[in-house]
Amino acid sequence: MPGHGSSHPRLTGTVRHVVLIAICFVMIYPILWMLSGSLRPASELFGGDAGLIPSQVTVEAYSNGWFGLQINFGQFFLNSLIIAVLATIGNVLAASLVAYAFARLEFWGRGFWFALMLGTLMLPYHVTLIPQYVLFRSLDWVNTWWPLILPKYFAVDAFFIFLMVQFFRGIPKELDEAARMDGCSAWRIYWKIILPLSMPVLATAAIFSFIWTWEDFFGPLIYISEMRNYTVQLGLRSFIDSSGTSSWNELFAMSVLSLVPIFLIFLFFQRLLIEGIATTGMKR
Repeated sequence: MPGHGSSHPRLTGTVRHVVLIAICFVMIYPILWMLSGSLRPASELFGGDAGLIPSQVTVEAYSNGWFGLQINFGQFFLNSLIIAVLATIGNVLAASLVAYAFARLEFWGRGFWFALMLGTLMLPYHVTLIPQYVLFRSLDWVNTWWPLILPKYFAVDAFFIFLMVQFFRGIPKELDEAARMDGCSAWRIYWKIILPLSMPVLATAAIFSFIWTWEDFFGPLIYISEMRNYTVQLGLRSFIDSSGTSSWNELFAMSVLSLVPIFLIFLFFQRLLIEGIATTGMKR
């Protein structure tokens, strides 16, 4: 009887693991199929046997996709990397500055401006698209990277501001008071105290900002027209031909490669997130 009682939790745990594995497989199946499609000949891509395991493995789609367009696909990767890195830096710096002001400084109308900032979360991107495009066109920034990078340095993402405000409010204000008694300015408190203690939320903002910028298709589609300035997402669209002669193998191959930076960035910051959250939990 004791053995029967101990086997019940073990069976329950096994069933849970099987269910979780099945759900994970369903979620990653499209990625696995895309990877399989990039490794199979074009003649088998949409044939009767469209399983995960190709009958013949070939990497020709990767070489054709990398060198098949007018411009090397590596140029698109470089363009996306530059835009994503600069936009991420701007997002983290600008949002942390605004969040620090809302969370730690006293100024007139702070509650009103904070509520107004939260209200911008309800505005769809398409509502402000036309005014922004008119502004950037008047500045002669169309077909450049400036519309994709420069706004990030003006704290345009209210989601990151709200996220950081909530985190900054959890840091004891006694640290600020002690620093002021030692002669620290508000800027020095922000730079020397708040930011070092806020690595978890800064890493979270950096991860999401990089991923959202890397995966952005609509913004580059609106502002960029020359192929030499294309991002990865616009480069992927170049494989789709409206005449019906789309290069699906090359599209799948380059799509697989486009996911690699996202996975690397997530894995790199994941360790920082875990360590930072564990340390913050101990301090609190």
